Amino acid sequence: MLMTAAASVRRRSALFMPASNPRAIAKARELACDVVILDLEDAVAPNAKLAARGAAVAVEGFGAREWAIRLNALDTPWGLDDAAAVSQSRAQAAVLPKVGCVDDLAAARAALGEHGPPIWAMIETCGAILQLPAIVAAAAATRTELLIAGTNDLAKEMRCRPGTDRAPLVPALATIVTAARAANLAVLDGVCNALHAPERLAAECAQGAMLGFDGKTLIHPSQIDIANRAFAPAVEEIAWAQEVIAAFDSPANADRGAIQLGGAMVERLHLDEARRIVRWAAA
Repeated sequence: MLMTAAASVRRRSALFMPASNPRAIAKARELACDVVILDLEDAVAPNAKLAARGAAVAVEGFGAREWAIRLNALDTPWGLDDAAAVSQSRAQAAVLPKVGCVDDLAAARAALGEHGPPIWAMIETCGAILQLPAIVAAAAATRTELLIAGTNDLAKEMRCRPGTDRAPLVPALATIVTAARAANLAVLDGVCNALHAPERLAAECAQGAMLGFDGKTLIHPSQIDIANRAFAPAVEEIAWAQEVIAAFDSPANADRGAIQLGGAMVERLHLDEARRIVRWAAA
């Protein structure tokens, strides 16, 4: 996996956990995931949403792990109150579901407040895919820092049958990555629903890494190790990066824009990539 400028923070594994489950919240502090997302939306029943909100905003943090709270959509009975509460919390980001256009981001920014946490936007509708250029163009103004592919809802709206290779979703996934990179945003792949099929999760993670995602959203702790391995630079990638850095550090190559290394042409753009890989691996 080649690292990008947006991947300066490790987000290999982002675990959704229901904010209505105090045992799950406590357990998250012992898990190896890079990111914890406390969920107020899909994982929480309507009659438990108020209690879940209170539990989520009371959280102090998860140690070194980055953490966020997923709101209910702003057009639901809970969305605006979720945003107001999250704006006063210690959460490092607010995950906004069903982002379909720039107006959704603007409304969320207004609800969260100018100094509230940044937005992580879920792209999970056909309309959102078509609006991606405008959505990412508004990222700076709305303090949107990350896109998440909402593959379950997207597949439902497309009426497609993804299968184990997710072939019908690949064009949309690639579009989400392309849009994120154009705006220098981080980007996470959608969840894998198969809890007892590690081979399917591994295949999805490998596919996501190949497409350029920084990591994968997860729904169960058992999925963490597979995602962490898939989205970390492989041993051979680190070795390649170290070779590239050493080659360009040589006085003989100080003024050269491209060199031959291991039978391949390597340019200075690869040197930037090599340095990112080494820094990220060291982290």
